[in-house]
Amino acid sequence: MFGLEALDLARIQFAFTISFHILFPAITIGLASYLAVLEGLWLKTHNDTYRDLYHFWSKIFAVNFGMGVVSGLVMAYQFGTNWSRFSDFAGSVTGPLLTYEVLTAFFLEAGFLGVMLFGWNRVGRKLHFFATVMVAIGTLISTFWILASNSWMQTPQGYEIVNGQVIPVDWLAIIFNPSFPYRLMHMATAAFVATAFFVGSSAAWHLLRGKDNPAIRTMLSMAMWMALIVAPIQAVIGDFHGLNTLEHQPAKIAAIEGHWENVGDEPTPLILFGWPDMKAEKTKFAVEIPYLGSLILTHTLDKQVPALKEFPPEDRPNSTIVFWSFRVMVGLGFLMIFTGLWSLWLRKRDTLYTSRPFLYLALWMGPSGLIAILAGWFTTEIGRQPWVVYGLMRTADASSGHSFVQMSITLIMFVVVYFALFGAGLGYMMRLVRKGPKIDEGKETNEGGPGQKRTPARPLSAADDNGDGDHNHSLTKEI
Repeated sequence: MFGLEALDLARIQFAFTISFHILFPAITIGLASYLAVLEGLWLKTHNDTYRDLYHFWSKIFAVNFGMGVVSGLVMAYQFGTNWSRFSDFAGSVTGPLLTYEVLTAFFLEAGFLGVMLFGWNRVGRKLHFFATVMVAIGTLISTFWILASNSWMQTPQGYEIVNGQVIPVDWLAIIFNPSFPYRLMHMATAAFVATAFFVGSSAAWHLLRGKDNPAIRTMLSMAMWMALIVAPIQAVIGDFHGLNTLEHQPAKIAAIEGHWENVGDEPTPLILFGWPDMKAEKTKFAVEIPYLGSLILTHTLDKQVPALKEFPPEDRPNSTIVFWSFRVMVGLGFLMIFTGLWSLWLRKRDTLYTSRPFLYLALWMGPSGLIAILAGWFTTEIGRQPWVVYGLMRTADASSGHSFVQMSITLIMFVVVYFALFGAGLGYMMRLVRKGPKIDEGKETNEGGPGQKRTPARPLSAADDNGDGDHNHSLTKEI
């Protein structure tokens, strides 16, 4: 079918499931820190706007967290079902790293999540704030271990190969491998930026529909400050990440740039647009800027960037895909920076909350951070090909060897179940967003006290606007 083999379907299945999964942790990371900031500001200023926003976004966080847990479990099982040879080869490294993530991050999140979501009127304010901070720290610790594992697959070190298996010899070298610091900063920052535009888009949606109150304005203001500050920082991190990739994965950089061959001693141009043709070994319809490729990638005007023809055809990533996925990511990054700068200009003119052209831009930029994350992951993972562990194990040697029919059936099942299950979850989450924050949403119903009943906050309630019903959901099974 379409010239695909069982290995291709296994890769597509993994790409499909991880594309769903990565969206939820990204928002979880950003929202957890956002909630900690909101509660901290409320405790410091006693401004009820921050409290109301906390309760509004805690509901969305809870739904998102639950979907992230469920989709993450599938990823773990796929290593054993579809990629058993990889697990046998490198499981002594990736297995412990993922175990550390569960022991240090997931247990921390799960331990304090119940207090954070249901303890608002049951524990003291400082203890509740501490629980929120612990959940936020847990999401970052989880990012640490997941990125350590993935980065080791990109730039492996600290190991020996004995009897065809990877044996760890230096765990510090394994964890803090050459690409890890850049990938960790890049992903964590991307999560914060994606969350900022998600929050800002929600505020813009309400403002465009005439719902203007202090809570909505605070949402937009905080989101645009984050975009203004963090989006340019992300661009700088991306530059350092690119230099690191050029050093350790030059074939990936050549594929990203669609750069096939160097001419004499001429500096490398930057190909803005074009269509890399893997069979013809050239980038068709290329629009080039002389010298700029060397300037961006080597920070000089005379050094050349390695070209794809310098690598054997079987070792070349698919330039057609990563060329464009990288440009989607970078293009959205520039749009984010532009949005942040425009918001600053409007803020100074006191029209940030009333400029409809800007609000429409903020609305449509809502999914931009998530799309950029997906594009970045496609660039990273497809650019690593044909290696599953760079330079050590090829992807073709890592699969379990299932038949084409088996992979076809399971892929179809994944597509149907994922769109049904997570489509419903996303629809419910967007319903919460459309409702918007309620004034005095988190106000205590009584003073309470030791041994006295308090009314628990219900973070997953999503009552209809006319108040005709509640829809209570629980994360107990997933936690």
